[in-house]
Amino acid sequence: MDIQTQIVEVAASGKKPRRFVFVLLDNFTMLCFSCAVEALRIANRMSGKTLYEWELAGEGGATARCSAGIEFKLTRDLDELTRDDTVLLCGGIDVQAATTKKLLNWLRRESRRGAIMGGLCTAGYSLARAGLLDGRRATIHWENQDSFAEEFEEVNLTKSVFVIDGNRITTAGGTASIDLMLKLIATDHGEELAGAVADQLIYSSIRTDQDTQRLSIPTRIGVRHPKLSQVIQMMEGNIEEPISPSILASDVGMSTRQLERLFRRYLNRSPKRYYMELRLQKARNLLMQTDMSVINVALACGFASPSHFSKCYRAHYSTTPYRERGAQADRLSI
Repeated sequence: MDIQTQIVEVAASGKKPRRFVFVLLDNFTMLCFSCAVEALRIANRMSGKTLYEWELAGEGGATARCSAGIEFKLTRDLDELTRDDTVLLCGGIDVQAATTKKLLNWLRRESRRGAIMGGLCTAGYSLARAGLLDGRRATIHWENQDSFAEEFEEVNLTKSVFVIDGNRITTAGGTASIDLMLKLIATDHGEELAGAVADQLIYSSIRTDQDTQRLSIPTRIGVRHPKLSQVIQMMEGNIEEPISPSILASDVGMSTRQLERLFRRYLNRSPKRYYMELRLQKARNLLMQTDMSVINVALACGFASPSHFSKCYRAHYSTTPYRERGAQADRLSI
């Protein structure tokens, strides 16, 4: 069936429009929101019919400001929805602060009424705080993965671009909203229409829920060396209990000296130094995004003592973990 025939059939189907309610959290990321809405708009245009409708909601029901400083006029407050509405929360930076008691109570109430609920970008955090992802598969932006995993052990966190688990939806953020919407459009009205929407978006590589959100290790580090990539993958997977360079080298069939030369040649640092930077990067994410004590952050990142952790942190970031935590608290209170 060609696309024109399919579009005519969709237009004549008489299906009731599917309605989305986008809940814009404070400091939400505009990209994740605009990608989702544009996909729906184009689906309507290509079908010649209103297949999808949407509203903008938020706490207070007046306006919501995205992280780029642009304000959006809302059409409703956090009030009662119809049973068929699909709720998509749009998150961004400081999602913890944006996840208010009122929002959590509203999410739980609407969930009990059977609403389909999703979190775009970091808004999966809000769903998890409300207890709506317990025992479910979910994803969140890679920058928030460490803190999310520490705080919500009952959620099966993945690194997928998006996840649909029953009536719960989560995405990794950014253009992942396009992939999600193309999946929903294909489910609702067929692959041909979803493909036409992708073509209009100049979106030539549609990702599925089997695709991961981050670039491969060789792409990220700019080096295509299989053993180096394998060692880095092991490092990233063993932050809490670091593996010694000798064991890392042995696991990929190298001597410790060969591993040292490999890291020096391609990354201009020793394996030990690279590993330390990975651990400190995770520590900074946990300090900035969770309420974990500095001691627990140190333990989660493989440091046996708070004093050693503080010394390494100060050497790398020119501040102590305690001051970092205090500076973050000051930023959130502004």
